[in-house]
Amino acid sequence: MPDALTPPSPYIGRFAPSPSGELHFGSLIAALGSYLRARACGGRWLVRIEDIDPPREVPGAAARILNQLEQYGLLWDGEVLYQSDRHDAYRAVLGQLIARGQAYYCTCTRSRIQSLGGFYDGHCRLLHHGPENAALRLHQTAPVYGFEDGLRGWLAADARMAEEDFIIHRRDGLFAYNLAVVVDDHYQGVTEIVRGADLIEPTVRQMALYQQLGWQPPHYIHLPLAVNEHGDKLSKQNHAPPLPPGDPRPTLVAALAFLHLPVPEDWQDLSLPQLLASAVAHWQVADIMP
Repeated sequence: MPDALTPPSPYIGRFAPSPSGELHFGSLIAALGSYLRARACGGRWLVRIEDIDPPREVPGAAARILNQLEQYGLLWDGEVLYQSDRHDAYRAVLGQLIARGQAYYCTCTRSRIQSLGGFYDGHCRLLHHGPENAALRLHQTAPVYGFEDGLRGWLAADARMAEEDFIIHRRDGLFAYNLAVVVDDHYQGVTEIVRGADLIEPTVRQMALYQQLGWQPPHYIHLPLAVNEHGDKLSKQNHAPPLPPGDPRPTLVAALAFLHLPVPEDWQDLSLPQLLASAVAHWQVADIMP
């Protein structure tokens, strides 16, 4: 496993929003944290639009997200990658896993799995179902029981989750998040992923898939989550308001303070690039409170 305390070199980070709505303050934290980490490490920062779930997508949201990133001075390197253009790559990896006997079709219903306590028991592993009305599951042979987070230290996983044969292609024909994110991060050469703590749980699944594909997993840093007045994380599902129009600096200053970064007293006299340059210069993972 990689040493999470030492930044990888060369450094490639990324921000990968789904176009299910505009960016809000919580997603700004994730974008800003990954951007500052990449720039502080002298690396590249990529943007990927994770548009593999059309029923959840909002028309025009992808373009608005990119406009919001530009508004806040978070300028990416290279071209934006759209997962909707990557279906052939996902199919190729699925075919590889099936050919190796590392994946199988499953017809179990969600209600059956819920009756087992929410974790799948491998029921269809040896039943040799075909693809008709079935999901495709990874045959878990390399479970990962924890990982070293660059901010939080060692994070142990629930053994039931670590050992579960999880879905990599959905019954409705859509590619699963855990498959697409691994395939694309490997394709883009991502060496470290900085994202919100709400994604800690699936990390061990993604690392296990890396191992079964013979790929080197990236480092991980999971940032604290911004919450509303009820203690719920800011999210599109919780109707978090989009980032405000106009001068981005007040909201950016609030995001920097959330990440425990020093804010220049004269920030109102600084341009957006100057404010971001100051944040890059003062970036320290250890100063972020998990």
